[in-house]
Amino acid sequence: MSSVGLLKLVVLQWLVSRLSLGGTHYYDFVVSTLSDRVYIHASVETAKYTRLCSTKQILTVNRQFPGPTLYARRGDTMVVKVCNLAAYNVTIHWHGVKMPRNPWSDGPAYITQCPIKPGGSFTYIIDLSDEEGTVWWHAHTDWIRATVHGAIVVYPKLGDCYPFPKPHKEFIVILGEWWKKDVTEMYNETRGGLEPEPSDAYTINGQPGDLYPCSKTETFTMQLEEGNIYLLRTINAGLTNAMFVSIAGHEITMVGSDGSYIKPITTQYFMISPGETMDLLIQADQNPNSLYYLASRALNYEDPKHFDTTTATAIITYRTDIPQLIGRRFLIAVALNKIHDKFAASLNNISFNPSTSIDILEAYYYRVTSAFGVNFPDEPPYYYNFTADVQPKDVLVPMVGREVQFLEFGVGVEIVFQGTSVVMPEDHPMHLHGFSFYVVGWGFGNFDKERDPFAYNLVDPPFKNTISVPKNGWVAVRFRANNPGVWYLHCHVESHLVWGMSTVLIVKDGPTPDSQMLRPPRYMPPC
Repeated sequence: MSSVGLLKLVVLQWLVSRLSLGGTHYYDFVVSTLSDRVYIHASVETAKYTRLCSTKQILTVNRQFPGPTLYARRGDTMVVKVCNLAAYNVTIHWHGVKMPRNPWSDGPAYITQCPIKPGGSFTYIIDLSDEEGTVWWHAHTDWIRATVHGAIVVYPKLGDCYPFPKPHKEFIVILGEWWKKDVTEMYNETRGGLEPEPSDAYTINGQPGDLYPCSKTETFTMQLEEGNIYLLRTINAGLTNAMFVSIAGHEITMVGSDGSYIKPITTQYFMISPGETMDLLIQADQNPNSLYYLASRALNYEDPKHFDTTTATAIITYRTDIPQLIGRRFLIAVALNKIHDKFAASLNNISFNPSTSIDILEAYYYRVTSAFGVNFPDEPPYYYNFTADVQPKDVLVPMVGREVQFLEFGVGVEIVFQGTSVVMPEDHPMHLHGFSFYVVGWGFGNFDKERDPFAYNLVDPPFKNTISVPKNGWVAVRFRANNPGVWYLHCHVESHLVWGMSTVLIVKDGPTPDSQMLRPPRYMPPC
């Protein structure tokens, strides 16, 4: 008999918000049936779960695998009504909750209750006592808990604090196992005295990770911000193995286990057995432009032929502000030129010549509009083979001016610097004042706007403020215009700067006081 069914959790009512939890919390668990067909109905829905390139029917909670997380505070009461619409008997155990004087709601089938039969229901009353930290809930019938499980987060009482630094954010990390085979069949085989088959994959929050086939795009990812502390509420919901867990490049500090705080232990890795929970702190103190594995692998003393030797992975990234939506795009041809047989230099065929009577920032602030032009072009005035051995004479002599470009506050900006062979090909270290930018791509030859962006690195590009445009090549950078003011963009080869290889980007004020340029000092040197 195949395992079908859906344990569906519907949160009927939150009496208070998550930030002010306290008192009694009411939930409905509805158990309903999965099939291969999809129906649109208020009571019964269908779903499929695909892992490792194959699809099967599983028991889930609220169509979620793992199931939803329940939140409460120390000493609260949770009231959960379980309605079984599945084809199998079901009970729910509240793992780690002591249930003072109330074994009636503990949940193991045929120990403290008879199972909830298909079509039946039962209301659990879960009284929290001294639990604080992470506990969990799971089915306690047959092997149904392989996919029917979820976390319970118990916060301190209102007014109380953690006995460790308050984390910036927390993540639920549930370790599990996945079998391509139906787990009910495996349960029946185990009851018959056979050794359980090794799982086909270990999982982290229901996903095997990118070391398994057909799994890379669904790998669970956590995003951190540099400098912050994070709390990982970790549960081993697996059926058969203790798991070693580590995070590349990061130390782990264990501060709690099984709904209780412990003396902090800092380590490079830890082992967590089936049923255990651990509260772990990590400091986001690594290179934010890299990716890091959270890896989980089984402990087993047996012949490797008899257990799963694979490794589940999640990915830890650091939050960066790599613009994905671009509001302003520039293609800037970077060239050496000649004027009357003397060297000059230009960006988009304009050789910059600043005024010596007033600086551009002062002119912008006091609205002296005659001090500069506003027509620096977004692209070269005309296109040619930028890196050819022979160049047209039209591009040899640039215009001379003080053209700038305005940017709206907060807009995503992409600049492609295109090297040229006008006069002579050289590399040009381009520097932008007021910003660092992400170097998302580069190459040799002429930039192809239809093809080259497909190769951009938008995951972990270098974060710089100066980048060399390769000889007869191009480089693409992105940044967010979130620093209001007047900012110089120029080649950092001094002779090229003197010859005019520069321009100015003016970022307008934003809508709030902290997004607006500061007032000038009382004294600025006069020109």
